[in-house]
Amino acid sequence: MTFPMPDWPRRLQPVIVGVGESEYRKRGGHSDTPELTLCIDAIRKAAVDAGIEASQLDGFSSFGFEKNEPAVVQTALAAPAQRFASIVWGAGGGGCSGSVMLAAMSVATGQSQFAVAYRSICQGDGQQRYGQFRDRPLWGSYVGPFGLMSPGLMTSLTYRRFMHERGTGSAHLAELATNSRANAQVNPRAVMRGKPLSTDDYFASRMIADPFRLYDCCLETDGACAVIVTTREHADKLGRPAVPILAAAQASGERWSLGPMGSHNMPLADYPTINSREVAKAIYAQSGLTPVDIDVAQLYDAFSGLIPMALEDYGLCEQGGAAAMIESGALRQGGRLPVNTAGGMHSEAYLHGLNLVIEAVRQARGDSTMQVPNVRHSLVTSGGGGGHKSALILGAAA
Repeated sequence: MTFPMPDWPRRLQPVIVGVGESEYRKRGGHSDTPELTLCIDAIRKAAVDAGIEASQLDGFSSFGFEKNEPAVVQTALAAPAQRFASIVWGAGGGGCSGSVMLAAMSVATGQSQFAVAYRSICQGDGQQRYGQFRDRPLWGSYVGPFGLMSPGLMTSLTYRRFMHERGTGSAHLAELATNSRANAQVNPRAVMRGKPLSTDDYFASRMIADPFRLYDCCLETDGACAVIVTTREHADKLGRPAVPILAAAQASGERWSLGPMGSHNMPLADYPTINSREVAKAIYAQSGLTPVDIDVAQLYDAFSGLIPMALEDYGLCEQGGAAAMIESGALRQGGRLPVNTAGGMHSEAYLHGLNLVIEAVRQARGDSTMQVPNVRHSLVTSGGGGGHKSALILGAAA
């Protein structure tokens, strides 16, 4: 069963009014900067973008692995009140869109006036490297004995099955990787700007976990980003472009559990998926839209193979149609459905997906570095290999 988005009075409709980022650098690039400093930098920039003082924030939301607790962030911002605080369960980025969803719920129900969803990562300040589970021995307990000790190894199995069933191959992965890198070349925030990637470069790179080569794997990035949500009533007073949240949902399929990141014991019919069919149903039901209404998509791309699976799970192509859709050039600039227009997590930055939300906002406002014309509906998907998933549909700014 799916539930429609509440029919909010216009004044209570949740909208995104500000986005902000710290400088993105490769892992270790912010070794002299505490993670909290990056977090506060991103939030303050989002507040400037929204036209408010950072101290006006009274709602705080994030998702799994976030180290900076709301009370600490509140104090660092000199915010006099914290009226709402939440975090979405789950590793990686499955709860990313969910954190924006909770921020939206908090303002629409009057729990807070201005809520911020944020993510900070600074592996350069001595923290654990993403993908190494030595401090989480129970997480990989069912798959570790078989040598699955990293997300790449775990996810490669599900995508290998997808390749077998749906007919995609290495050339499709190369197209996705080079497309993300091409989009990043015009994005001044992208870590990989100035480093174009050719198809020959892609195939010359080393194999990481068959079929994933080096350039199928996302970046490891130090940085932070933030998204500020309020109601239409408050946004109207700011005189800033406000991006409506048309749909926001979290979901997981039956008996999925942690999926490839924990047991590899998902239902066989769902094995070659990213477990996003349920969340897709929810966002389309909430918004009253269908997949053909989506103009641009920011698809969670910790590994490039997650993109073809997302195309099918979200109904952006028919089952078995991902290969043909990729071959057609539909995902490139000027195509039917441009994807990851800022470079995604492959070439812009790896912030567990919150930077994808920011790019969706920029597309909705018309100020992306690779702007798609006449964007009405922008899709964001969150999560790849884990169990929990979330997603958003944003409308055009008004």
